[in-house]
Amino acid sequence: MLHRLSNARLLWPSLLALIGLGVLLGLGTWQLKRKAWKESIIAKIETRVDAPPVDLVNLLTATHEDSDLEYTHVKIRGRYLNDKERYLYAPERSGLGWHVLTPLLISPETVVWINRGFVPDARKDPATRKEGEVEGEVTVTGLLRQPHTAAFTPANDVARNIWHWADTAGLTASAFPGQPMKPLRVVIDADASETPAGGLPKGGVTRLQIPNRHLEYAFTWYGLAATLVGVFVAFAVGRLREPKIEKA
Repeated sequence: MLHRLSNARLLWPSLLALIGLGVLLGLGTWQLKRKAWKESIIAKIETRVDAPPVDLVNLLTATHEDSDLEYTHVKIRGRYLNDKERYLYAPERSGLGWHVLTPLLISPETVVWINRGFVPDARKDPATRKEGEVEGEVTVTGLLRQPHTAAFTPANDVARNIWHWADTAGLTASAFPGQPMKPLRVVIDADASETPAGGLPKGGVTRLQIPNRHLEYAFTWYGLAATLVGVFVAFAVGRLREPKIEKA
């Protein structure tokens, strides 16, 4: 068999075609696995976001630190420390904007960071939205998030108060230098109903519409694999039909 392929000058093309076929089939299968993973996230979101809010402190006390709690609907009572606002870079199609991260004091030495929502760059300064500076004890409801950084996430610029991900330890250290303040290990995205008088910050910023086009991508890779097979078969048949050149 190998001798015949070699004589027809098909040995190396066959090997390359097999490698290419393996890669394309592998990519298609990987997309199907991604599809299942994405569907599990979507199902989790649909189940959790509309559930009645549960007490955040009780939830964290009853679960392990590594438990998957993303998108759990929670509530927590405390007092906003408005003078400690931090700003998460959040450009929108309409222009530059920010998510306002405010610590909620829940005990003398414990805070939980609340993503209160979006403000356009022109309203970043709290002085331009005084009506949004909620005072006194409040009960905040929202979706629990477990912050993490991706491979290409820029570093937070602590000195300029520009944050690219909600590093709770870093946020707390910058807001309470030299103080024994401890953050909870999560961030809460405030519900849209938490939007204060004046409309800013605008709550409900959690991205819940997650695209799932992995089946389409899988069909693309499998289609390319089928095309490769068809092209190679046509090529091989042509080579095998070539007249043999007799050696002198």
